[in-house]
Amino acid sequence: MPEQSGDFTGRTAVITGAGTGLGRGFALDMVDRGAETIGLIGRRKELLDEVAAEVSAGGARPVVLPLDIRDAGAVESAMDAMIRSAGRIDVLINNAAGNFLVHAEDLTPNGFDAVVRIVLYGSVHCSLAAGRRMIAQGSGKILSIIASYAWMGGPGTLHSATAKAGVLAMTRTLAVEWAPHGVQVNSLCPGFVDTEQSRTVLWPTEPGRQRLRDRIPAGRFGTVEEVVGAGLFLCSPAADYVTGENLTIDGGEWLNKGAFDVPEKARSDG
Repeated sequence: MPEQSGDFTGRTAVITGAGTGLGRGFALDMVDRGAETIGLIGRRKELLDEVAAEVSAGGARPVVLPLDIRDAGAVESAMDAMIRSAGRIDVLINNAAGNFLVHAEDLTPNGFDAVVRIVLYGSVHCSLAAGRRMIAQGSGKILSIIASYAWMGGPGTLHSATAKAGVLAMTRTLAVEWAPHGVQVNSLCPGFVDTEQSRTVLWPTEPGRQRLRDRIPAGRFGTVEEVVGAGLFLCSPAADYVTGENLTIDGGEWLNKGAFDVPEKARSDG
């Protein structure tokens, strides 16, 4: 019988942006599902150390890898460190991101470059470095976190939309090239997820939060647990025949783009 989607017993994962939010969520959930070794990549070692302590408390072995994923050489060294520590890399989750809201005409070259180099270049560096090692071992899963504006466009996010679109194209391209090697490459598109970072950077005021909730057919933000659960399905043995796909988990928000607002029906008590 095939292994269940929740089973990561004995597996090794590398997660970028692992110090907070979804990255931390992925790390801890994988530990709960039996993962043996978790590589934690991020730029702030103090945050990685905090997650590492939680990983250890959960019974898994953390490998703290403080680095900037824009540096391809540093990424290669980190993947070498994972192989020395664990012997293999079963899962890579490209979660690291950078974003801020800005009108396109006000976006500076440095601002554009900063986001694209983290999101697109960083995902490419990590995918290629981990992917080469997965090809050598004959199996592996790569999951990249994107956003719906990768295919729809997103006013105020020219830099991030451009980068995420590139990550989606990378995902589909690598999926075809690496399927013969037993490596599956997919992406996950969360909608509005209520994290500390999103509350601080993207929707810091309650009126702004309510405007976003009004756009979501489900009427609420997603949770870290919901997004992580969906993503780990794609990283699990249950998804061995799934590759080049994007799973959107957003309460229907990206589909809610009609030109007119349909008035609510009057409620009836009878």
